[in-house]
Amino acid sequence: MASITMKSVSGADAGTVDLDENIFGIEPNVPVMHQVVTAQLAARRSGTQSTKTRAEVAGGGAKPWKQKGTGRARAGSIRAPQWKGGGVALGPKPRSYAQKTPKKMIRLALRSALSDRAAEQKIIVVDDWGFETPKTKDAITALAALGVEGRALVVLKGDDVVTWKSFRNLPEVHLIEADQLNAYDVLCSDIVIFNRDSLPATVDEKPKAVRAPKPAPVAKAKAKPAPAVPAAAPAVPEASSEEADDMASDLPNRPPSDKQRTAPIKDTDRVKSAADKLDPRFEAARAKAAKEDALRARAAESKAGSDAAEAKADAEAEAPAEEAPKKSGGFSFSNTDNPSSSDEADS
Repeated sequence: MASITMKSVSGADAGTVDLDENIFGIEPNVPVMHQVVTAQLAARRSGTQSTKTRAEVAGGGAKPWKQKGTGRARAGSIRAPQWKGGGVALGPKPRSYAQKTPKKMIRLALRSALSDRAAEQKIIVVDDWGFETPKTKDAITALAALGVEGRALVVLKGDDVVTWKSFRNLPEVHLIEADQLNAYDVLCSDIVIFNRDSLPATVDEKPKAVRAPKPAPVAKAKAKPAPAVPAAAPAVPEASSEEADDMASDLPNRPPSDKQRTAPIKDTDRVKSAADKLDPRFEAARAKAAKEDALRARAAESKAGSDAAEAKADAEAEAPAEEAPKKSGGFSFSNTDNPSSSDEADS
């Protein structure tokens, strides 16, 4: 570790202090510092600039002149970008200029900046400021005793209020808390002044967690299931004589069991009874279906009767008609005109 002489407020030596080589003794990485400073300055930009396009400029809703016949160039609006008072083409709009910078790169840039100032002997460590009351005059005297010239960066703790108020009115002094130290402020200052409490001593990096190797998978042997042991039948208590008489008297009133039923139970009846138990609306649906079946049966009967009547009429029409008696010359023959036939009939 490199050591540096520690100073008091009066400028006298107050011993030595060791500087961490990982913070004040590395090779400065200029490209990383440039990228980090550029990102920090870009993040400062508010990004509120804005210009109006031709759609945002007031006016220009009417066509200035007709399309043809005037001899002039065709125009549709007086707020086009080529017109005076028109909109701006491809102008800036509000946006964010922030850049994403890795944390490791930010820490490396800060260490590079501090190492550069330490290499140029521009790091001062003060034992203790020791201001009893906030006075800018005392701050000016302390800086003159330390031989500070130019722009100075004073790094303090947040609870050191007296020292903060003593330096805050000096335009050439920039105050910053220890946890807000950054590469840009270090590079912008000619002298960086620490005290014993605000001096960084360790690298602000978290060690990487080492993962333990996963154990090799162990093949588990499948255990055979134990054979099922049949459960013992529960003991049936013997019925007393009075209970036996009650059961015998109640036998005629009991419904027949499944084995005693002779007629098979239809699945449809079983489903209907279960549906009726689940929802009473099925009863109304069954009644409606029965009514429709009755109407269909009645219609079928009436149709069958009409078909039978038509068949009977067709059969009568096809039967041969009876032959009527023949007449000749307007005379009719009867039994009285034939005496032989009458005699035969008498005999």
